[in-house]
Amino acid sequence: MYLIPARARAIALPGLLAVISASGLARADACGDAAMPIHQVQGQREQSPLAGKTVTVEGVMTLDTRYRGGFGGFYLQQSDATADDNPATSEGLFIYTRNNQGKVGEQVRVTGQIKEFHGLTEMVRVNSLKTCGTAPLPAPVPLTLPWHANPERFENMRVAFSQPLTIIDNYLLGRFGEITLAVTDPVIATEYAAPGSHNPAGAVEYDTITLDDGHSSRNPTAIAWLSTLSEARAGNQVQDLTGVLDYRFGQWRLQPEQAPGFIIRNPRPPAPEKGPGNLRIMSLNLQNYFNGNGQGDGFPTPRGADSLTAFNAQTQRLVRAVQMAAPDVLAVTELENDGYDEDSAAAELARALGASWRLVKTPGMDGSDAIRNVLLYRKDTVSPARPADRPAPGGFTYSGRPPLAQDFLVNGRGKPLRVVVTHFKSRSCRNASAKNRDQHDGQGCFNGRRIASAQAMMTWLSQVAAKAGSAPTLITGDFNSYSREQPIAHIESGGYTNLLPHFHPCTPAQCSHYSYRYRGRRGNLDHALASSSLLPNITRAVSWNINADEPPMTGYRQSPMQQGPWRASDHNPIIVDINTGL
Repeated sequence: MYLIPARARAIALPGLLAVISASGLARADACGDAAMPIHQVQGQREQSPLAGKTVTVEGVMTLDTRYRGGFGGFYLQQSDATADDNPATSEGLFIYTRNNQGKVGEQVRVTGQIKEFHGLTEMVRVNSLKTCGTAPLPAPVPLTLPWHANPERFENMRVAFSQPLTIIDNYLLGRFGEITLAVTDPVIATEYAAPGSHNPAGAVEYDTITLDDGHSSRNPTAIAWLSTLSEARAGNQVQDLTGVLDYRFGQWRLQPEQAPGFIIRNPRPPAPEKGPGNLRIMSLNLQNYFNGNGQGDGFPTPRGADSLTAFNAQTQRLVRAVQMAAPDVLAVTELENDGYDEDSAAAELARALGASWRLVKTPGMDGSDAIRNVLLYRKDTVSPARPADRPAPGGFTYSGRPPLAQDFLVNGRGKPLRVVVTHFKSRSCRNASAKNRDQHDGQGCFNGRRIASAQAMMTWLSQVAAKAGSAPTLITGDFNSYSREQPIAHIESGGYTNLLPHFHPCTPAQCSHYSYRYRGRRGNLDHALASSSLLPNITRAVSWNINADEPPMTGYRQSPMQQGPWRASDHNPIIVDINTGL
């Protein structure tokens, strides 16, 4: 329940004030004269009953945004002594004006026209603004999340959140200087529940508030309330949130009066330790690794780095991530599809990883997409048992990014281990039609195509087994499907176990291992699935949270000087350790 300060009724009769005209106020326009109470301007509905009318109001300036890049106005609130006791009406108003008179903590009298601006009640066309001396700030209204009612009744008022809130989205931090906060850090529903299922008892209520920087300009160079970018990792908490409750760009926002405090609940993690005698396989979406012409030129690239500096930063972070994780086999997606010669992106990545790294090559069979899937391996720990397999061109459904399979021998002996890397169609709705449109079951667009890709891949793997013999198999990569969605279910029906949910199952309120974060929800788009013959030898399966929770503004394009492995990509790598006694 909200706690609202006790308020006395306005000294003048509301009914009388409601009919005072602007001309009448002009004859009595001194500080303290009759004025329209702000709660009458706001009214009890989302839109002001006085929209389009010219009125005079008087109150205390609580926050000033009349600075370069600000909102071009200030927030005015009725003093506590003159506020009404109706909990359905707000006591605050945004005054849009270039007039620079007045400052926070002063009583201000202002005349102008009331307007609804994209959901925000404000005063515009200000023709009179007078300062009336200092005044105590109205006490902030204590608030909590989730919202139990429309917060419209607190619009433009001083508020204070009485609990620490969790960062669930930092995607727009670098573009607009904002982060999204909620009580809990929610999990995407299809990570733990079947698509289309409805389970209100297990749903997470996570109404949000946006912590803003008080600026309307894009791409801020600094954010006043942020000391270090690592504080803004999703999963961390923010406390001491006091400011004005604002509504802009379709969201409720807090414009803070002072820098809040950050609680590090989700610190940057070290690399998972690798047990003795284990073989480690690491899967990672590279977030479009394109190397220009391979000779230091050819930037910007179609999908990846826009400069050589950004590309070098991308390479440094990826290499650092691989070095720290120390895999023996690296399965990558979103690598430029430009062959295998010395100037190719694949060859450049292999060189950057070091002299012990080799590429699995399938010239002419890498598909028609701009990106492809590739396997790399350390020649000092594993070796190919036979030539790699890819579906023949034209012989695989949706062959734009065909899967790749390679059998490896560990230290040149024992049974082969088959590693498969794949990358299914994205969830983006661009060009989606018919059954590939969003079916509103939680699986996004192109789910039909992803199901068909899963079916085709399983058929192809049966053909590989018929040709080369069965082998313990690990299928990994970016499936663009969460754990309980139909494409993953189809692979599981073929006798495979999805390792992250197997070792670390997610619930509506908890998910310790995930690879991706989208619009405030987390889950696994990247997976590692083990055949029944391989499962007993799996000793560890984890995601390493170096990317998904980092603010995108720390990425290689926006912050090329930052050192890796942080935000080497937008997906967390999946790491699987295997007992080598196959």
